[in-house]
Amino acid sequence: MSLRKATINDIPELQKICNTIYTEVFADHWLEDGLELYLNEQFSSDKLKREMRSEMYDYHFIRLKGINIGFTKVNYNDNESLTDLDNCELEKIYISLKYIGAGMGKSSMLELFQLARAKGKSKMFVCVLDTNFAALAFYRKIGFQNHSILRLQAPKFKDDLRGMIRMEIDLKQGLRNL
Repeated sequence: MSLRKATINDIPELQKICNTIYTEVFADHWLEDGLELYLNEQFSSDKLKREMRSEMYDYHFIRLKGINIGFTKVNYNDNESLTDLDNCELEKIYISLKYIGAGMGKSSMLELFQLARAKGKSKMFVCVLDTNFAALAFYRKIGFQNHSILRLQAPKFKDDLRGMIRMEIDLKQGLRNL
């Protein structure tokens, strides 16, 4: 398993894998045309180009034997509601369902932690739906702790699934179970 940073030339492939994997996992969380609207907004060519040109964001393909099996997105300037400038947020990590449980998430996180520390970041945050029990257990297992509770603000997302837990990990401390 390896991470490969996505470039502007990779946008069509990134859009394909983003749309496929996100739909596999979260299609039933949306009302009406909400999924389509979300995918068009989050993974539009314009947005991806803008973010890839910025030093604040990194997209990576998660690769196994030369095949893209997932992707990550890290925001290195996560200070919307958190005042520390030395933090970052893992905004997205999605792995194809057929590879869940095979250690790809753990390996990806280890590389992402190293990249964040190399950029001088001391904390990483992630927001997880409070009904995504497998993801919550995974993050806790590798050392993330609960930070705060929030609600997802996305149009046409099912109301009973909007609960989120913001978690954090201190990247300067030893990382558990990695």
